[in-house]
Amino acid sequence: MNTKPFTSGLSQNAVVITRVADRQWHALDDDLVVGRGHAEHRPDGRLFVSIDAWHDATFDRLAEAMLAGLPAPQYTVVDEADAELTAGWRRAGFTIRRREWEYVVPTDPRVTGLETVLPPSGVTIVPAGQADESLLRAVDRAIRAEVEATVGWESMPAEVIPRPEGDTIVDPSKYAVAAAPDRYLGLIRVVTVNRPRIGLVAVRAGEQRRGIARALLAHALGTLHRSGFAAAWTEVHESNRAASALFEGIGARPMSSNLELVR
Repeated sequence: MNTKPFTSGLSQNAVVITRVADRQWHALDDDLVVGRGHAEHRPDGRLFVSIDAWHDATFDRLAEAMLAGLPAPQYTVVDEADAELTAGWRRAGFTIRRREWEYVVPTDPRVTGLETVLPPSGVTIVPAGQADESLLRAVDRAIRAEVEATVGWESMPAEVIPRPEGDTIVDPSKYAVAAAPDRYLGLIRVVTVNRPRIGLVAVRAGEQRRGIARALLAHALGTLHRSGFAAAWTEVHESNRAASALFEGIGARPMSSNLELVR
């Protein structure tokens, strides 16, 4: 643990920045904690930083101390409505990399209109936890290659950008799939921690416009509804018009927008 203080400015009353643990910093004013900083590597290998501070000057000093000791590039995510926090990261040299809209998605099939939706002929929905892992990874790789060859993987939700080893399947049990007799055609991932989140819904390019994505959503949302959840949440990159149309078509409403910043 490095407890060597970092001070910024010439004022004798300068806030002292102390590294209290691995990738954790405190801003101290006469032993009172007036700000905290944290850094962590996400599953995709990127380094994300966060700061919680009472005042702009404290934020700036935390950022200066933290960022100087961390490898680049560095990323952070902010609520776009939080203009003060966004301004703080901009002062630290961050720029906007991507914008995602957060949608709240109803689960009641009478609201979504998915009550009678079934997969197309020859396609079955395999529930989460029952998918064949090798076929799941195969469809994941195929979809990823198709996306990268067209709109680019940057249009996908931030959390499913490939990790360094090129694998985006972190927990196979979270995926339901649309299956043909010999292969999988599409997938949907739902993770429930504090609230259910649809992290990804995707269909192979040659199988799109057949209703497979709607069938996957009908299955996943119906399962959540029967489990007592009235709504789910998802994020959509602002450039992904097809995904926005898909969710808005079942009654989803944009609630907020998040900015991913990079330095």
